[in-house]
Amino acid sequence: MPLYEYELCDGNCAACGGRFTLRRPLSAAPLTQCPACRKPVKKIISGFNTPSITKPVSISDAKKAGFTVLKRVSKGEYERQ
Repeated sequence: MPLYEYELCDGNCAACGGRFTLRRPLSAAPLTQCPACRKPVKKIISGFNTPSITKPVSISDAKKAGFTVLKRVSKGEYERQ
């Protein structure tokens, strides 16, 4: 289930702090009220985490991960490395 961030449309609340995160299924209806204070809310766009540096996969890394590494010999022909 994805995480969604919401904030109050106006004002603040001691229960939710004016901003909160919920885990909701994709099939759920859009949230219009805060579950704690029942004030109107809007969904906000949040950041996400991605790896900042990726390294190319080497043949030895692929073999360690259990993949079969093939090398192209000619058109339509491959051999195992």
